[in-house]
Amino acid sequence: MPIDPSVAVGADLGEVTFSWTSREVALYNLAVGGAHDPMDTVGLQYVHDAEPKVLPSFATVAATFHATEAPKVEFPGVDIDLAKVVHGAQQVRVHRPLPASGTATTRTRIAEVQDKGSAAVVIQESVTVDEAGEPLWTARSSIFAKGEGGFGGDRGTSTKVVLPDRAADHEILVPTQPGQALLYRLCGDRNPLHSDPAFAAAAGFPRPILHGLCTYGSVARAVVDEVFGGDTAALAEYGVSFAGVVFPGETLRVRAWEDGDRLLAATTVVDRDDAPALGNVVFTRS
Repeated sequence: MPIDPSVAVGADLGEVTFSWTSREVALYNLAVGGAHDPMDTVGLQYVHDAEPKVLPSFATVAATFHATEAPKVEFPGVDIDLAKVVHGAQQVRVHRPLPASGTATTRTRIAEVQDKGSAAVVIQESVTVDEAGEPLWTARSSIFAKGEGGFGGDRGTSTKVVLPDRAADHEILVPTQPGQALLYRLCGDRNPLHSDPAFAAAAGFPRPILHGLCTYGSVARAVVDEVFGGDTAALAEYGVSFAGVVFPGETLRVRAWEDGDRLLAATTVVDRDDAPALGNVVFTRS
């Protein structure tokens, strides 16, 4: 049986200890569009040799930065085809500004397995601590597996974010580059869906698509730059649902609304009549 919720839910996926340096941070920043203007002295702080600015979204790659193989979706009670899997949602909360270098340990568990009928959603939750055992960040992510539902599990509750019925307070255009997925894969996500035209075609796409987490990081970086004045420490929590594909080279449009200490947003693809890219986008200020 591909999914057995009685085994999967609550399963401890173990822990991993890892380190990163300013080099990995700078490469990640470049991969999500940081320092795109070599004359912008604020933007160049993303590639500072010793102390580059660290986006909270760096947490999504810190533990997997040096991966050299495609990921496998094989957990206790879960065994599904990688070609059927897309990233469903991602949320990161940082407990303090992330350092430009360090060593940390992440422990992960399967928090939920949802049965959507035609698909399955597997939600993981991880907690990361520094060498002293102090919390650095907490992350929650889900994968959406087409054709893997119908196993009799719980459907799950709605997490839909209702946007204000008024004009957006901010609108930001975020260009992506044709080769951006090839750069982002050096951050550790070697899924061939983002680099192999034949694999992408087998999954139903006309060409390789941009990593969902690259879109996630690119939007975080743009909002930090345009709304938070370049202050990465101003962002404490950031969550999204992945609402559609983005092809490298397309331009994203971020519309955002102020909502107290939160910023609610939606991200669309300008090149395809504002097709959805990210939904349920919530930024929480520190």
